[in-house]
Amino acid sequence: MKILPLTALLLSGCAAVTPATVTPTPASEVPADFIDIATLVPQAQVRMAYLASENFVGSKVDGYEANKCYLQQNAAQALVQVQQAAAAQGYTLWIFDCYRPQRAVNHFMRWAGDLSDTGTKAQYYPNLGKDKLVGEYIAEKSGHSRGSTIDLTLAAQDNSGNWRPLDMGSPFDMFDPVSNVGAPGISAAQQANRQLLESLMHSAGFKVYNMEWWHFTHQPPVYTDRYFDFIVR
Repeated sequence: MKILPLTALLLSGCAAVTPATVTPTPASEVPADFIDIATLVPQAQVRMAYLASENFVGSKVDGYEANKCYLQQNAAQALVQVQQAAAAQGYTLWIFDCYRPQRAVNHFMRWAGDLSDTGTKAQYYPNLGKDKLVGEYIAEKSGHSRGSTIDLTLAAQDNSGNWRPLDMGSPFDMFDPVSNVGAPGISAAQQANRQLLESLMHSAGFKVYNMEWWHFTHQPPVYTDRYFDFIVR
């Protein structure tokens, strides 16, 4: 769940900064080029992590009112390729988060600023102080809010026919070096699972974020300085 910071271009003797734009879309209005991926990839297991309280914030997150994954259409179409390639090997996609409203990012920032609230530390950031999460893990603007970034894993069917996520060596949103791509200390099988996910995503034009094995952005993202805020419903 990498949330990317704003970038500034600093020039000698002056600063040239292009401010990011939060697009004030009405709460019920989905932009014309955003697609509910269930219409394209109905086989994917959509399990939006911030719709309920089982997440690093410890509560339902602002802006999530339905278990739906929206992506900008280029990323959505590319995800179809990933699902097809995964299915050919007996897997399906298990999706944690897609488009993320700016109000959800604001919620993350409020949580991060309350250093007294450490109720989820043991599960999500056991080896870091909460004050260390802002920057590489949490910031005021997220690539997810541009519609080209997705958090996901692969799942396989168990003996009962139920889909279960593959063992990747660390859970989603574990803010820890063990979640880094290529992290030492995980098993060969876990590393192979990560490499398979990255290979499938890379083949469809997605780039992984090296701090988090689950975090991918379709290249090139259509929106680079616009952040949307419509509610997922």
